[in-house]
Amino acid sequence: MEIMRAGSRPSGKGPEDWFTGTVRVDPLFSPTEPARAGGALVTFEPGARTAWHTHPLGQTLIVTAGCGRVQREGGPVEEIRPGDVVWFPPGERHWHGAGPTTAMSHIAIQEALNGSPVTWMEKVTDRQYGA
Repeated sequence: MEIMRAGSRPSGKGPEDWFTGTVRVDPLFSPTEPARAGGALVTFEPGARTAWHTHPLGQTLIVTAGCGRVQREGGPVEEIRPGDVVWFPPGERHWHGAGPTTAMSHIAIQEALNGSPVTWMEKVTDRQYGA
């Protein structure tokens, strides 16, 4: 058994290559072989969002606070709120982030395949975000 105490890992800033706006990433757990799942609490300030990306084995988001937005490629921008659980299937191109005037936090859980849990792509434009 391992207990990972709150505050035992430093928060990090979401890298500018992968995020638009102010994003904080608080690591929750990392995979230990043979496990492949890792998780983080991600907080987006108003208007902040991820770039387009995919996950080789899918991703689960659990919204914990605020009001946010998600979109899969070809689909509408959809609102998400605390208690919502979002599942992106393996390889589905998508993005997620805060609403335009409200911050949003979610727990993100994804598995790594061959050491990689995500493939990052281009940033979401303001037009795409506001659709």
